[in-house]
Amino acid sequence: MKKTAVLLLAGALCAALLSGCGKKEETAEPEISLAAVENVVEQKEEPPAHEGEARSALTGEWIDEEAAALRPFAVMMGNTKIATPQYGISSADVIYESPVEGSETRLMPIFQDYRSVEKICSVRSCRLYYIDWALEFDAIYGHYGQAYLAKDMLAEDYVNNLSGLSGALENTMYFRDPDRKAPHNAYTTGEGISEGIRIMEYDPQREAGYESHYRFNEDDENEIRLTQGQDAAVVRPGYLVNKPWFVYNTETGLYERFQNGSAQTDAGDGSQVAVKNILMQVCDWYVADEEAGYLSIDTMSGGSGYYITNGKAVPVTWSKESQSAPTRYYDADGNEITLNQGKTWVCIIQDTYADRVAFYASEEEFQTAQ
Repeated sequence: MKKTAVLLLAGALCAALLSGCGKKEETAEPEISLAAVENVVEQKEEPPAHEGEARSALTGEWIDEEAAALRPFAVMMGNTKIATPQYGISSADVIYESPVEGSETRLMPIFQDYRSVEKICSVRSCRLYYIDWALEFDAIYGHYGQAYLAKDMLAEDYVNNLSGLSGALENTMYFRDPDRKAPHNAYTTGEGISEGIRIMEYDPQREAGYESHYRFNEDDENEIRLTQGQDAAVVRPGYLVNKPWFVYNTETGLYERFQNGSAQTDAGDGSQVAVKNILMQVCDWYVADEEAGYLSIDTMSGGSGYYITNGKAVPVTWSKESQSAPTRYYDADGNEITLNQGKTWVCIIQDTYADRVAFYASEEEFQTAQ
């Protein structure tokens, strides 16, 4: 670009000199310095810093604008020992974890750009309350069957769901891994998800004007430090069976996930699952079916919780205005909290077990408490 500007200015100077030949009186031509040429080049408009990009509604980070315009994909994922390690979990932008029957937990990872994910496994059945959380993100919801309590809601037109029990999606979107035992071996792929959306004729694009589920810090803002919060080098959600915990890595600024006594990893690439933010959401609940053990988690009534990032934790409250409205989180002064850009893990905590949540100032303190 600089070379072109110099040539154009030099050409203009030569033309001006030649046009003066043959005149009796020559007038002095203004000198054009190299500094002037440099100034012309510097004043040329630069392309936008994030041309072709847009903010991710899930992480607040700059991503390809085509990917940012997609409706995300939320999917039910098994989290029992036999279902781990999971495939694709490290590619998720938001992960929900909630208790199900038997005090096990089931996960719902949410992917902004699912198209590039090679494999998501194991895909499991729906529980009623997860539908509300998927709707919060305007997500297309994947699952392999469902508890009977969720059947009527899944039939509603506003719930764009992709079930492995649909004949149209079997072997086109969902497949079985012969190396794993059923029912923990159902999986899908980025290509399969796209095909499932096409078959079911769902709109893959977000509606114009969609607002981000979370409020994120801006690029030019310093990271949120929660200076008034309590130390949270290790975070324990208190789930009864998988007994998970998160450890803050001061070098990466991320919380690394552990459960069942060891690191929780992605079977696809071997990486440990890590997130920037942890949200804990304490909810009312009851047993909806004593024989089957199915739970009902109250997603609407609001309550208490915690926001954890960068080694600190602060109390929050949460509220939700409607089934499809985002859950909002507020600080002690009633202001909506701002999250650090990056991935978020949401732990749903049953209110009767909220006293099991714990924070530790160091790993040594955590190990001593075990």
